[in-house]
Amino acid sequence: MKKLLLAVAVSVAAGSASAATIYEGKGLTYKLNGDLQVQFRKDVGDDQHADIEFDDLEIKNYVSYDLGDDMKAFGRVDFGFKDAAEDKQDGSDLEEAYVGLAFGNTSISFGKQNFASDEFGIEEAYELESDEDRFDGMGTDGDDTIRLDVELENAYIAASYELDAEGESSENGEYFDLFASTEFAGLTLAAAYQNATPAIGADDIDTWGVSAAYDADFATFAVDYSTTDNVADQYNIATVFSVAETTKVAIGVVDTDFDDEAEEDFTEWYANVTYKFPTQKNVSLFAEIADTDQDDADMGYLAGMRVKF
Repeated sequence: MKKLLLAVAVSVAAGSASAATIYEGKGLTYKLNGDLQVQFRKDVGDDQHADIEFDDLEIKNYVSYDLGDDMKAFGRVDFGFKDAAEDKQDGSDLEEAYVGLAFGNTSISFGKQNFASDEFGIEEAYELESDEDRFDGMGTDGDDTIRLDVELENAYIAASYELDAEGESSENGEYFDLFASTEFAGLTLAAAYQNATPAIGADDIDTWGVSAAYDADFATFAVDYSTTDNVADQYNIATVFSVAETTKVAIGVVDTDFDDEAEEDFTEWYANVTYKFPTQKNVSLFAEIADTDQDDADMGYLAGMRVKF
């Protein structure tokens, strides 16, 4: 699941809102948070079998220093253990590692981190067979990324640039991304753009998307559209509503249409329910079913537990 439906994003300088503060004093703040999710899952598709999967197993470290005059220095190091838990590799993956400076509501950061386009999207599935949106299909993080975040009163703007690092060990293409969202009267609007050159000497590719979500109190309704030039168009429709104070239900549809007639267009749908314990909102149980109209594909399902801090 990507994120709550189009809530105005929190900049990389702010750390996680749910993180535990381990130390705070003399201008130094150290926060630690984790996301531990284990699920029993059978994938959508032909001849799939159930297993235990991990998504995610993350430990995140965040440090900031108050420099005075409304300035702050910050850094983040995140590790993921999903592949190690599933015996796909030994050890851990370094997922994010960056440092930066914040000046009031504006921050700039450098290092291994998500692109600005990673903020885009409204889907509410725990797992999808397809990409979440066209940006997810093109790539939304890098090792040589410079990122700018600006938080305004009712708007959020982010921009990022991934160096191609030609000839270096981190060489992996060049990306320029923009994201902007605004919220008013229960309506959240967002747009994103990416110009990607996936490899040195390759042609560049443009991807863009728009989204809207409306909070009607009893439910949230959202839609997004994203497209990659000469590759594919993708639509997401989702709604989330509460059936009890502790329980919410999400239903969504993802439709992908390829420009290449050799590729099979397909539509995927999902429905899930999440229960959060009333005494501890960071502990939840969930279940989901999903299916696709692709040939020879059987329905998939999952159930799991999530503990985060």
